[in-house]
Amino acid sequence: MTMTALNRKLWRDLAHIWPQALAIALVMAAGVATLILAQGAYQSLFETREAYYERYRFADVFASAKRAPEALVAEIEKIPGVATVQSRVLGGALLDMPAMEEPATAQLVSLPETGAPRLNALFIRHGRLPKAGARDEVAVSNAFAQAHKLEIGDTIKAVMGGHGRQLQVAGIVNSPEYIYTLGFGELMPDDRRTAILWMPRPELAAAFDLDGAFNNVTVKRLRGAAIDEIIDRIDVLLKPYGGRGAYRRKDQVSNAFIDSELNGLRAMVVVMPPIFLAVAAFLINMTLSRMIAMEREQIGLMKALGYGNAAIGWHYVKFALVIALAGLIIGGLGGWWLGRGLTELYGDFFKFPFLYFTRSPEPYIISTLVALVASGLGAAMAVGKAVRLAPAVAMQPPVPPRFRRLAPDLAPGLARYLPKISQLSMMIVRQLVRWPIRAALTTLGISLSIAILISSLFFYDSIEYLVDVTFFQADRQDATITFTEARPLSVVEAVASLPGVMVVEPRRAVSIRIRNGNIERRTALIGKPLRTDLSRVLDGDLAVIRPDTAGVILSAKLAEILGVAAGDSVDIEVLEGRGRTHTLPVVDLNTSFIGLGALMEFDALNALLLDGPLVSSVDISIDAANQDRLFAAIKTVPSLSGIGLQRQTLANFRATMAESITLMTMVYLALAGLIAFGVVYNTARIRLSERGRELASLRVVGFTRSEIYWVLFGEFVILVLASIPLGWALGYGLAYLVIKGLDNELYQFPLIIEPATYAKAALVVLAAAAVSAILLRLRTDRLDLIAVLKTRE
Repeated sequence: MTMTALNRKLWRDLAHIWPQALAIALVMAAGVATLILAQGAYQSLFETREAYYERYRFADVFASAKRAPEALVAEIEKIPGVATVQSRVLGGALLDMPAMEEPATAQLVSLPETGAPRLNALFIRHGRLPKAGARDEVAVSNAFAQAHKLEIGDTIKAVMGGHGRQLQVAGIVNSPEYIYTLGFGELMPDDRRTAILWMPRPELAAAFDLDGAFNNVTVKRLRGAAIDEIIDRIDVLLKPYGGRGAYRRKDQVSNAFIDSELNGLRAMVVVMPPIFLAVAAFLINMTLSRMIAMEREQIGLMKALGYGNAAIGWHYVKFALVIALAGLIIGGLGGWWLGRGLTELYGDFFKFPFLYFTRSPEPYIISTLVALVASGLGAAMAVGKAVRLAPAVAMQPPVPPRFRRLAPDLAPGLARYLPKISQLSMMIVRQLVRWPIRAALTTLGISLSIAILISSLFFYDSIEYLVDVTFFQADRQDATITFTEARPLSVVEAVASLPGVMVVEPRRAVSIRIRNGNIERRTALIGKPLRTDLSRVLDGDLAVIRPDTAGVILSAKLAEILGVAAGDSVDIEVLEGRGRTHTLPVVDLNTSFIGLGALMEFDALNALLLDGPLVSSVDISIDAANQDRLFAAIKTVPSLSGIGLQRQTLANFRATMAESITLMTMVYLALAGLIAFGVVYNTARIRLSERGRELASLRVVGFTRSEIYWVLFGEFVILVLASIPLGWALGYGLAYLVIKGLDNELYQFPLIIEPATYAKAALVVLAAAAVSAILLRLRTDRLDLIAVLKTRE
């Protein structure tokens, strides 16, 4: 096929300005890659989860009770809309692992006497499920097995039901119910200290005195069945047996954390790509506008030779489309690679036994359409100028700009007090004043790169603030010991007598539903003593507030969801014991970034429940010199279900967050650098093209290279410096949008941006501008004065 004259011109133009075209394509590629990696990872993670849930029959409803007769299962099966019911026995155990001084904690889950579980089926990685008659065989969660290098046939020392046991590993498995496994008091999964163990039901029932009974039930509903009605009926049936309130899949802890990650990926799709694509559209418009201005005579000649407006307009649109195509190819490949890597990280983190990498063309179609629209909009205004030029007008030189004074004459006496501005500096000022829109858009483009950097770097500040408030100001205990069930108040003295325990503070926790009108949430109501020093309650100013005997203190997030403030009242339905509903005033709001919390004074909560002064857990301070003796003693105590260690929780939280945030920060650092470099370099190249004759003339009449360079790049020094405060303001706003996108009921990130973060973002952009300056300096030094003076450009 013969290449047309316009197409040959197109490729010559691209070859002539290929560095600019490449810089624009890279900015567009950044937007495309961000969209594809976030959308692709979202779809892959979503489809993997849904396939896992479907294949291994993840339940729709979960409920617990203190002790319910097995005959009740038949009543639950009769509830309209119920498809499958699986009753279970759950329990807790402490594990003595050889590689750990502190005890590990285990969630024990029963297996049916015959066959595999009908709900929440297990993916067997190695070995088999325990045999029905085997007394001490267990299946172990894969994450815990990997952390301790357990193999089939290995034994685990456990204290369960008040007795020491030697459990033998029969199989290593995964479960859809425990994709995200949190131990007692943990904020992040700790595979070393948290295990899930599956045992035959008769053995587990005997250990916890639940023969012929169950304390947990899971339900699968029929498609389209009303889940709220099923939950209400289950609550009615279980209430006489210590029911603690049924809840749906979305409130199940493991699934809720995956939902929060999916929401974060969705927010990333909405917030980030538009910025990159808007900057690319601006650069395309700027480049084409300059090209069309320099090719006025060529456009007039083409029209005189018979080329129509459509052909000429399409010629320049193709210029933008070729750049967009290059950006799509680079961004598509980069987004696919990054998205696959991000999906694999999620797969490892959430312990999926398999991964589905999405093959959907949707992310690529969306990114293609968005990129083409962005490049089309960028080209539209510039192309409009080209097609509106009449041939006779176009073939004439453009009308010279009309010069005027920048400001009225100053009073004669005032002028002497103002600083003298050199003629070269005045040339820079005139250029900025005469093209204010172009200067403003350039400043905006650079400031957006600063904003992107701030919106990723601020996570370090946010997490450090969260850590400081959570671990050093609010929950300052060394450990939290949780009991298998609420114990008499005398247990505080028993814990205080353990070796190494210096301070003990009791807690009481009960499951509740808290309501305001038709809005309700399921959470825990925590009772704390009036005077506490280890675990403190903080207000919005981080001042200590004391639990009130007259009402409840709500976390700020829970109050926001319920739509209440201090002084309002809420209805609290206790899901344990007598199961009564109380209307209590909200006396204050506390600062908490983890979960939805509700607090009362310890004695007031016990009085409200009418079952005596009981303790669910205790916070303790430990003498480090006797820590080993304490851990050894705890491993032998039969009534404990788990121990949470603050230092381990903090270390695990830092390690997990650092890994994920560092990866994303490096990605955004590179992308923001691309924007800064793309905007500064393209704008500078265009200015060099516009002012080539002017600069060459200055060189001929005796100005030095440095002076010429100041005329060229001084403008960008001003624009880059002006973009920094604007970028800081936009960065704060973008960080706010990111925080809102990540906000959920499990955890909230505070919007904290330290001065050092603003400085780092500015330094990255200044570095990108410096690289552009060096490249422009090299090009300026190579100016052929004679050749430049012979041409208009």
